Amino acid sequence: MTDSHSTTYSFAKVTGWLAAEADVLLYFVTGTEETLSDLPPDLVGEITRRRQAGHFTCAAGEVTALPTYGLLPAPYVIAAGLGPAPAGRDALRAAAVHAAREAQRLGLSRLAVRLPGGDYAAAPVQGGGMFTASVCGAPAPASQTGTGSAAGALPQDTAAPDAAGLAATVFTVTEGLLLGAYRMATYARGAKPRPQLAAVQYFVQPDGLNGEVLQAAVSAAEAYAAATNYARDLTNMPGNLLTPSALAEEAERLAGQYGFACEVLGEEEIVTRGMGALAAVGLGSANPPRMITLRYDGDPSSQEVLGLVGKGVTFDTGGISIKPAGGMEEMISDMGGAAVLLGVLMAAGRLKPKVNLLVVIPAAENMPSGSAMRPGDVVTTLSGRTIEVLNTDAEGRMILADGVTYARQLGATRLIDVATLTGAVLVSFADLATGALTNDDAFYGEFLQASVRAGERVWQLPNYPEYREMLRSDVADIKNAAAHKFAGAIMGGCFVEAFVEGLPWIHLDTGGTAWLWGERGIEPKGGTGAMVRTIIDYVCSTLPDR
Repeated sequence: MTDSHSTTYSFAKVTGWLAAEADVLLYFVTGTEETLSDLPPDLVGEITRRRQAGHFTCAAGEVTALPTYGLLPAPYVIAAGLGPAPAGRDALRAAAVHAAREAQRLGLSRLAVRLPGGDYAAAPVQGGGMFTASVCGAPAPASQTGTGSAAGALPQDTAAPDAAGLAATVFTVTEGLLLGAYRMATYARGAKPRPQLAAVQYFVQPDGLNGEVLQAAVSAAEAYAAATNYARDLTNMPGNLLTPSALAEEAERLAGQYGFACEVLGEEEIVTRGMGALAAVGLGSANPPRMITLRYDGDPSSQEVLGLVGKGVTFDTGGISIKPAGGMEEMISDMGGAAVLLGVLMAAGRLKPKVNLLVVIPAAENMPSGSAMRPGDVVTTLSGRTIEVLNTDAEGRMILADGVTYARQLGATRLIDVATLTGAVLVSFADLATGALTNDDAFYGEFLQASVRAGERVWQLPNYPEYREMLRSDVADIKNAAAHKFAGAIMGGCFVEAFVEGLPWIHLDTGGTAWLWGERGIEPKGGTGAMVRTIIDYVCSTLPDR
């Protein structure tokens, strides 16, 4: 799990930036801006030479670090590129991520950050959106109405900043720094503790020093980033350490920490209650399945409950329809959907949004053995519908069938399921976007706005009725795979929809985005926590009060 550590934050006037007692001075620059003129001339000259030589082009996510040689109290300066002006929040987040990585590479943990300025600061986030402190459980500035004149704009350094715009900038930079500081846990002997940011001091224009609002932005960003990093840690855990029972124990620990209601059903009760799909998937493993539910009641007066269902396959061999050996170790990430939802709950525990959340995690291990389910089996789900098993490696949709049914029974009024459901989604998007299916375009539209604000790519797949016809079975109500290999990501989502019973529903297939074989962009190697920040943003900012 994430290390027990707290970064300290403070705010000061921009005039004190050069004299900051820190390990590194960090500033942001677009490709059209000159190097800061108030840096010592020797440093300005070196940065200028690097730019002229093409060693630092100010591209988004590009950083350059240079020692100050005693010219300043801080031993290093890092310039972080924002790309061409105007730069939006995605570019600022990426710049902060890469700056944090560079600082860690150099062993620097105390940052003095000059918040960005210039005309490019008026650029909106792609698709709009404004950080609203009050959404995250903190008071909004008096001038903030929740709409703003430049939605999602970055504030100007050269003028009195808009309070909401400055809060948005502080939120985005803090989030980026903490996401960039993440490092995968190691189990090697003698491994050093994971590096952490010790202190961050932000330097702003005097008129922007509203400590209450800025600290609220920091606290919200910490919640978003900590939840994402927690999901990354869970996703990266080896399968021998994170079995279904261990995942249930972690859910209980989280519930105890934040005061959530939590229920865990063991194998016997899973069978007794008729959760035949979950039971069938777990048949081949010595580690029996669990059905995990957690509740966050942020608005007891409301009957609206957002049901979040996460695939919790703690290791997936494919079962009897066994996967190729090469790369199978990645299948520790097949509980990535469950990890995302536990991360969302962690953030809810910190931010306390006024919504009701029900998280359902069907957890199992899909293994081959003499007792494993077979191709050709017919199993009865909690809904009473029967499934013909054509492929035991299409197990995720089976456990989601019982998961969404259970969420409906427990009172969910709308549903989002998150699952590393298919490899087919990689065929459509590689590992660059999460695939989505929905039965409610208005619901999806609200969710898509949240994904834009969070900077996470989601792309809607078609949901034509003809696809459902392809899942018809001759011997059961539905089969868990089509007879052909076409439209695999869509087929997986359509299968889950058969158990939704008409509730507004969004399906998120993170089969391409939950895990990366190497660091790319703002995402780390291994578990990424993809969709944590989008769902948090949806829960905190967009879920309608009903």
